[in-house]
Amino acid sequence: MTDTPPPSSEPVPSARALLKERDYLLFWGTRWTGSFASQIQSVAMGWQMYALARQTRSVEESAFLVGMIGLAAFVPVFLLTLPAGEAADRYDRRKVLLICLTGEIISVFALAMATVNHLASPALLLAIAALFGASRAFFAPANTALGPMLVPRALLPRAIAWNSLAWQTASIAGPAAAGLLVARSAETAYFTTFALYGLAGLLVFLIRSNAKPEVKPGSRWQLIKEGLAYVWRQKIVFGAISLDLFAVLLGGATALLPVFARDILHVGAEGFGILRAGPAIGATAIALLLAANPIRAKAGLFMFGGVAVYGVATVVFGLSKSLWLSVAALAVLGGADMLSVFVRQTLVQLVTPDHMRGRVAAVSSVFVGASNELGEFESGVVARLLGPIGAAVFGGVGAVFVTAVWARLFPDLRRADRLE
Repeated sequence: MTDTPPPSSEPVPSARALLKERDYLLFWGTRWTGSFASQIQSVAMGWQMYALARQTRSVEESAFLVGMIGLAAFVPVFLLTLPAGEAADRYDRRKVLLICLTGEIISVFALAMATVNHLASPALLLAIAALFGASRAFFAPANTALGPMLVPRALLPRAIAWNSLAWQTASIAGPAAAGLLVARSAETAYFTTFALYGLAGLLVFLIRSNAKPEVKPGSRWQLIKEGLAYVWRQKIVFGAISLDLFAVLLGGATALLPVFARDILHVGAEGFGILRAGPAIGATAIALLLAANPIRAKAGLFMFGGVAVYGVATVVFGLSKSLWLSVAALAVLGGADMLSVFVRQTLVQLVTPDHMRGRVAAVSSVFVGASNELGEFESGVVARLLGPIGAAVFGGVGAVFVTAVWARLFPDLRRADRLE
C-alpha cells in the first residue's frame, strides 16, 4: 500500500449512478435523519444547560458548564472507540448501528421525561451526554466503514461528498428547527429527536446488502494494534486526522454559541438557531460543489487552505458584534471545514483496505471526537479565563498556527494530488 493513491485516467462516474444503489440511498437517508436528530439534541442540551446554569451562575461559569457537555461526551468515546473499531471489523456493521441507535433513543427519551417532570439538572445533562458518547463511540466507526460497502469503488469519492452533504444539510435544518423547538419547550425538542432516531433505525433495518466484513485472524488486541500501527505508518492518514484534531480543538467557537446568542449578540433562542445553522450553510454549499465537481488536483493544498481559512473566520466571528456578520463568518468557517474534511475523508478511505476500515475509522473518530468534544471543553475553559470573545480569537489564531506547523511536518500530505 502506497502513501498516495495512484493516478487514474478513467472518467469519474456520474453522480446519477448513486441513485441506482438502493441500499446506499437507505444509508444516506439514515445518515441524514440521524444527523438531524443529533443536531437538535445538541442544540437543545447546550441551550438548556446554559439556561439552568444562568439561574445561579455567572456568564463565564455557565459557559464553562456548556463546554463540560463536550468533555462528558468525549470521555466514553476515548475509552471505547478502539474496541468499537475492532467490533466494526468483526461484526455485522448494520447490526452495530441498530444497537447504537437504540442506545440513543433510550438516552434522549430519558432526558425528555426528566424535562417534562422538572427533574433536569446540569448533572443529568452531563450524564446523558456521557451515555450519548458511549453510543457514538460504536456508531462512528461502523457507520464510516459501512458506507464504502454499499457502492462500487469508482463511486466512492462522490459517495463521500454526498455523505458529507447529508450531514451538512441536516446541520442547517437541525439547529434552525431546534431554535424553534426550544423556543416552545426543551421537551418538544427531545421528543422530536426521539422520533427521528426511530426513523433512522428503521432505514438501517431495511438495508439488505452484506454488511459483515471479512474477519482477519488474530485476537482482538492484535487487531487493535494492527489498526494503530497502520495509521502510524501511513503518514497521509496520520497527518490528515491529526490536523483535524488540533485545528478544530483550538477553533471550536461553535461551542460558545449559546453565550454569544444570549449575552453578546442578544438574539435569543431564535437567533441561536440561526447562528448554529451558519456553519452548515457554508458547508452545504461547498459539499454541493464537491459532489458535482470533485477535486482533481492539489488535494493536499486545498485541505491546508481550508483549515487556514477556518481559523481566520473563527477570529472574525469572535470579534463581530453583528448577527449577520457573525452568521457570514460562521458560513465561511463551515465551508472551509467542509473542504478540509472532504479531502481528509476521501484520502483516508481510498488508501485503507476494507477489512481495516472499522479500526482506522475508530482511530479517526477518536481524533474527530477529541477535536469536537474536547474543543468544546477547551473553549469553555478559555472562556472562563479570557471571556468568550477572547476564547474565540485565541482558538482561531491557534488553528492558523497548527496549519502552518502541519504543512511543514507532513510534506507528503501537502503534496497529495489526485483523489482517485
